[in-house]
Amino acid sequence: MDLVERLRAAGCVFAEEEAELLRARAADPAELEALTARRVVGEPLEHVLGWAEFHGLRVAVGPGVFVPRRRTEFLVDLAATRTGPGAVVLDLCCGSGALGAALASRRPGIELVAADLDPAAVRCARRNLEAFGGRVFEGDLFDPLPAGLRGRVDVLLVNVPYVPTAEIALMPPEARLHEAPMALDGGPDGLDVLRRVAGRAGAWLAPGGVLLTEAGEEQAVVAVGVLTAAGLAAHVETDEDDATAVVATRRPGSAPRPGPGRALR
Repeated sequence: MDLVERLRAAGCVFAEEEAELLRARAADPAELEALTARRVVGEPLEHVLGWAEFHGLRVAVGPGVFVPRRRTEFLVDLAATRTGPGAVVLDLCCGSGALGAALASRRPGIELVAADLDPAAVRCARRNLEAFGGRVFEGDLFDPLPAGLRGRVDVLLVNVPYVPTAEIALMPPEARLHEAPMALDGGPDGLDVLRRVAGRAGAWLAPGGVLLTEAGEEQAVVAVGVLTAAGLAAHVETDEDDATAVVATRRPGSAPRPGPGRALR
């Protein structure tokens, strides 16, 4: 059976495009067959190729690592308008580091730091952020970060997991079977990790620093409340493709509020 036909039979909607990418990735017919076999059993194309396209970049992703979504490019656009020369940027829950890499490509010269709890994601992030001089730490949210970063973060990108636990079973198999559960599961209402981030963010943000996170449309108002309760000034922004982001700012002169301890991710 022809490669395109095999992919189409496996349910790949863009079979022609995928076939072209697989052929370009394979060094020989044997490797092409191995790659195709992984794809037809449902492994995400990005994991098979070893990269995902995000905001004009090819971002390295490995098996089990969260694949950056196109809608999340909106966070980068919002962050770019708030990132000045030499800004300190923290990509928290960074996954592959796609957000930090995309922002650094648009705003050269920033001080970029990233962190994630998943060792596989950290390995990918180090590959993706090395060219931008980024430092990547492995650990639970803010815990592994250098103490000298406290109170200095101008832009905090934090794409927390926000899928409610009960809804994970409804996600496409490519996500729920092939991405780390910690990158998806946001607890009963999807906002557990955001609550934990919010409680500690003020201590790491510089006065006037901004936190940007993604949320489901139905979660956004509650997410604003979570961040407001933590002492930040928060609001919702959307784009024409229905991406939803919550933007929160530490008011200049405000004292950070103490929050809860360790986070899930």
